[in-house]
Formats: sequence, C-alpha cells, structure tokens
Amino acid sequence: MGRAEKSRFQMRWIMAVAVLMALGSCGSSGGRISGSASGPIGSACISAGRSGASGALCSCVQAAANQTLGGSDQARAAEFFADPEKAQSTRMSDSSASEAFWERYRNFVSMAEAMCMA
Repeated sequence: MGRAEKSRFQMRWIMAVAVLMALGSCGSSGGRISGSASGPIGSACISAGRSGASGALCSCVQAAANQTLGGSDQARAAEFFADPEKAQSTRMSDSSASEAFWERYRNFVSMAEAMCMA
C-alpha cells in the first residue's frame, strides 16, 4: 500500500469513527426507529454513556447493524464504542479478514448515518 493510499485510508477511518461517535452523541433519531436498543451495538451505544445517546438513537443504530452486520461482526464493532483504538488497529491491519470486516463496518456506518441522522 502506497503512502497516498494509506493517507486516504486514514482519513476514511477517521471519518468512520467520527460518524460512529457522532451517532453516539446525537440526541434524536428523527423518530424513525424506536424501541429498545437490544443487541450488541445498541447495548454498547447506551453503555458508552454519551450525553446525547438515547434509547431511540441506539435502537436505530442497532437496526442499521442488523441490516448490515452478522452477529460476530456486531460484537466486534460494539467493542469500538468502549475502545476506539481497537477500530484503528483493525482498520490498519493487513489481514484479509480484518480488511473484509472493515468494509462491512464502513457499510454499517453509512447505513447508520443515513437511517439515524436524517
């Protein structure tokens, strides 16, 4: 991977984490999804303790995860709420499994942004 490509990946990673953190700090989901935040992503969202995180928002984020990530991917992504550095090490990993996960994770972040920030 060339220097310019690494720089682009770093910027994408920063944006993905920023979106995830923003989702965790927003106060509203626009009323689109409501209910409990059951699931690993929703639970991690609530447990992160961010002031703007609500049950509705975390449920919306979990709904996006249910549409884009399998169970083991959800558990892995949920760890990023408590340990954002884990996201960095995953994104920077050269393993094909981590690269494939990161692509699925980026799709999740895009879906969550579209569903929950609208």
